[in-house]
Amino acid sequence: MSSPVTDAEREVDLARWRRAVVALWWLPALGLVLGAVAGVLYSLRGTANYKATALISLGQPTSPGGALVPTFGTNPRAVSQIVSGAAFQEQAANAADLRPSALRGHVSVAQVGSPGTGAVRTTPLISLTVTGPKHPSNIAVAANALADIVVRETTASYVNTKIATIDATLGSVKQQIAAVNKLLNVAIAAEKAAKSLDPLQQLVVVSQEDNAEARLGNLIAQEETLQQQLVFAQQVESARVVEKAAAVKAAAHSRSSSLAVGAVIGLILGAIVAIAGERRFRRG
Repeated sequence: MSSPVTDAEREVDLARWRRAVVALWWLPALGLVLGAVAGVLYSLRGTANYKATALISLGQPTSPGGALVPTFGTNPRAVSQIVSGAAFQEQAANAADLRPSALRGHVSVAQVGSPGTGAVRTTPLISLTVTGPKHPSNIAVAANALADIVVRETTASYVNTKIATIDATLGSVKQQIAAVNKLLNVAIAAEKAAKSLDPLQQLVVVSQEDNAEARLGNLIAQEETLQQQLVFAQQVESARVVEKAAAVKAAAHSRSSSLAVGAVIGLILGAIVAIAGERRFRRG
């Protein structure tokens, strides 16, 4: 509990400070103006920064039955762990012709939007940003290199195997379609020449042509299904870079914040000068 004397002394000091500030109001006002000017000048002298941001869509693997398969790569926090890794930063720095130290502390990630819950859960979008005071083109290359690393590391091997399998099957189906088309062309030519044959031979030729057309239709339907599965695996189940990074110039210091901070500091210093110099100014 404070003594009455101490409280009285404190009230006297506060009253004296208030009188000093009011009497010498122009000192805090002058400090406010000079501080604001100094803050603006400081923001103008600051070295320009550059930043490059890549937008990444994390993959969402699904089972053959269509159920979501949670993996390491579907966790947005995994991206932070990857881009902050020294080995991955060194890879990106080498690709961008930068020193690894140029990326240390200059890489940040953030989740774009809300991932949702349950049936409305959406694939997470991640923004990956690299900043630096110079070499904007190198910064953009580093950001894109890190984005490619994220895609590589977060795409499940299960999805890569699925893509490779679908791609191989699709290639086989295309070869079969080409072979059936050749067979169909032969059957059509034979049908045109079959007018001189007896009805039984003509029936055999027509039957071969019908079989070729039916097989071709089945193969084309299979090709369409495989193409849809391949696109789904590549665009939805795999992580991918939605938007490449490009370097843009950003002010090193915000002009408005520098002005506000400078004005507040100047106001405080002006008030201190007014309080400390009250007696001297009175004598003068």
